[in-house]
Amino acid sequence: MKDINEVLRNKQAQQAKIAKEIELLQQAADKLREVAHLMGDSDDDGSVLAEDDAPDAMAAKASASGGAKPGKSAPRWP
Repeated sequence: MKDINEVLRNKQAQQAKIAKEIELLQQAADKLREVAHLMGDSDDDGSVLAEDDAPDAMAAKASASGGAKPGKSAPRWP
């Protein structure tokens, strides 16, 4: 059986660690809010959406052209 004081110390240490992590995350969020306006309006041309759609389009193109046969994998390079 564990000593109740040891369990309490461990829980308090975990709580202190989590409190520090929360504080650091809040500081990071504050810094991100300061620069968010710099990132928000600069991409009005929709290039971010085009980049996000590119992997899906490439996957669809590969599957439409046949791609690899089921059950077989491409050779791996050493």
